[in-house]
Amino acid sequence: MWTLALRGGARVAVVAAQWCDAFGVVTRGRVQLELRDGEPGPVLERDAGFWLRGTGVRALRNPGRRTARVRIVTPGLRNDGGTT
Repeated sequence: MWTLALRGGARVAVVAAQWCDAFGVVTRGRVQLELRDGEPGPVLERDAGFWLRGTGVRALRNPGRRTARVRIVTPGLRNDGGTT
């Protein structure tokens, strides 16, 4: 498990090989899912959980001004981000 911090307006690409089977929970702020076709997806608020596998999400974006945080759980990875 690890935490992703997104500053206001920041965007991070979702690379399938790195995010395979990842589950995220918004713990602070709001996060918008950006779909593969470039269209804006839903905006998720605190305590919202989401899977990335098979969803067509290509990026996570913070639509707000304050830093948003997302806890990411990826099966098969140790807590420090290394592989098992």
